[in-house]
Amino acid sequence: MGWIATIILGGIAGWLASMVMSRDASMGIFWNIIVGVIGGIIGSAIGNVTGFLTDDAGWIMYLITAFVGAVVLLAIANLVQRGRVR
Repeated sequence: MGWIATIILGGIAGWLASMVMSRDASMGIFWNIIVGVIGGIIGSAIGNVTGFLTDDAGWIMYLITAFVGAVVLLAIANLVQRGRVR
C-alpha cells in the first residue's frame, strides 16, 4: 500500500479509535494520523505474525488492523497518563 493510502487509512483508523476510547476531544487530526499510522504498524505486525493479515488483504483489512493497533496504543497511553483504561 502506498504512503498516501497509509496516511489516509491511518487517519481514519486513529480518528475511529480516539472516538471509541473517548479521546477525540483531546486529540487533533495530526495526532489521529500519528496514532493511526503507528497503530497500523503495530496491527500489521501482529496480523502478519498471527497469519490474520496476508499479502493479498484489501484496504478493509488494513483499516481493521490499524484500528485495532490504534485502540491498543490509546489504551496503553491511557494507562501511562491516567493509570487506568477507559
